[in-house]
Amino acid sequence: MKIERHDRSCNRRGFLRRLGALSGMAAGSLVLPALVRGRASPTAASAGTPASASKERSREPSVNSSHARECMFYKKHPEMEVECEICPRKCRVGDIERGYCGTRENRNGVYYSLAYALPCAIHVDPIEKKPLFHFHPGTNAFSLGTAGCNMDCKFCQNWEMSQARPEQTSNVHLPPKETVEKARQASCASVAFTYSEPGVVAYEYMLDTAIEGKKSGIKTVMISNGYINREPMLEAAKHLGAVKIDLKAFTEKYYAEICDATLKPVLDTLVLLKSSGVWCEIVYLVLPTLNDGDSEIVSASKWIAQELGPDVPLHFTRFYPIYKMTKLPQTPISALEKARKIAMNAGLHYVYIGNVPGHEGENTYCPSCKKAVVKRIGYSIVERKLSEGRCAYCKAKIAGVWG
Repeated sequence: MKIERHDRSCNRRGFLRRLGALSGMAAGSLVLPALVRGRASPTAASAGTPASASKERSREPSVNSSHARECMFYKKHPEMEVECEICPRKCRVGDIERGYCGTRENRNGVYYSLAYALPCAIHVDPIEKKPLFHFHPGTNAFSLGTAGCNMDCKFCQNWEMSQARPEQTSNVHLPPKETVEKARQASCASVAFTYSEPGVVAYEYMLDTAIEGKKSGIKTVMISNGYINREPMLEAAKHLGAVKIDLKAFTEKYYAEICDATLKPVLDTLVLLKSSGVWCEIVYLVLPTLNDGDSEIVSASKWIAQELGPDVPLHFTRFYPIYKMTKLPQTPISALEKARKIAMNAGLHYVYIGNVPGHEGENTYCPSCKKAVVKRIGYSIVERKLSEGRCAYCKAKIAGVWG
């Protein structure tokens, strides 16, 4: 089946048509070791991209409805209607229909996740690729992604996954316990729910994996757009090791026009994460002329410093033309350097430049003596001057989870 952008409002007729198309389907057609072999080279893809996912996926549907799990965080209404409470959209969904993300379906008044334990991309990535620079640096993350997203960003680098439904991707059935075991076998320190928005659309899968992983010392990290409601985020934060949030911009206009979403819930998530104590880093993808204005960067940086504190790492990442933004040029390096300078002047201690391998902005500098304590080229660490989370030169504490 050709992968196409899913219809946001799957009605009863559409569901029945798909049901017919899916008869006889077989789940788990891909073999996990073949997927794990697809590790990305440091310069092969921009941050967060499953570098070889496309060529590894077949075009045949492979979702099995028997894997569906009842969703957490939803309300039941009369006439078998449900209201999803996982994200700010709060979709009201009729029987045999789905919400905006296309992965949660109402069946006789019970809401089910169809992406549970069905990743369509699995890789072993450096944790720096997420990017998480202050969380167990130099370790690998067993990284997986499922179909679906609760946003529709025009610049999405993984749109073939994020804008697909589970039956439109080729999936592997990988329950939480097996996921953790595969991570252990691959010598990974963590499991990363990443690539699309599995932390929200496959929330139950991520949560169960995080709980399972804690039993064996393997942490789970959530790579997310942050467009999630307070209660599910609070519950997840109890079990997660770290979270990376994509702050797409700092205006409601951008979120509405470019991402089909809103900014306020994302800011609320960042504040919640700060108060919960879970380690958090922020990525700001800089799109020329759309979210790179000085005043916007100043406002975002001041807000982070005031609301989250100076120690939250902020990554200004280079944009490359893709998906619906093919006519926009890539971000000039000078624009990234300017944004970094603004953020540092606002008081932030750890400000990075991403997707520019070899740039000095990839390094971690001690906020006290200003010397480089972690030097990187791309996703590789080439020098580390840290001892038990402190600068080797002046002994100042460097914020992070160094383990």
